[in-house]
Amino acid sequence: MRDLIIIGAGGFGREVAWLVERINEKEPVWNILGFIDDNKDIQGSFINSYKVLGTMDAIASFPEAYFLCAVGGSRVRRKIIEKAKNTLNKIKFATVIDPSVIYSNSVEIGEGTIICAGNILTVNITIGNHVIINLDCTVGHDSILGDYDTLYPSVNVSGMSHIGQCTEIGTGAQLIQGMAVGSNSIVGAGSVVVREIPDNCTAVGCPAKPIKFFEEV
Repeated sequence: MRDLIIIGAGGFGREVAWLVERINEKEPVWNILGFIDDNKDIQGSFINSYKVLGTMDAIASFPEAYFLCAVGGSRVRRKIIEKAKNTLNKIKFATVIDPSVIYSNSVEIGEGTIICAGNILTVNITIGNHVIINLDCTVGHDSILGDYDTLYPSVNVSGMSHIGQCTEIGTGAQLIQGMAVGSNSIVGAGSVVVREIPDNCTAVGCPAKPIKFFEEV
């Protein structure tokens, strides 16, 4: 078994620990050492039986472990992972896929990606590094998800869609076939994307339209 540390001890971090437990029920793969979290109030405590091992600075103490960043927000997750890479040279990131996920051999999945229970990924899909696909999503053929993307629960991405890097697609949102959503953008919960969404914006509604633009970070 390989040692694993989960970055982020919040709600999603606890869900990821459960996901890993489900993997281990099928085949013992991961030994969860505990959590890393910058919340000083929980240092040394146990959360769902796993110890909080320290803040981000403690990453350097575990050079042989694998890490997973279980923080839902794409921009925050990117910053945390960049800090982790600066803290530990040659850091290793795990990729975890719930046993219930249905996906073909033609799906490419990057390092550090977390795919939760109930998802269906069809064929010839490319998923970047450190992507989170939360519960009960579908991703259709020939779609591309960029690094650090987040699909919140029950998102439907139709075939031949392209989502840029560090973008969040809100709970229950839908992309019709062949749509493009830019990088560093947010699509609001329940929105329906029927036309291209540009970079660096928040888009909401049915059909989804940009309501706010912001500087790239």
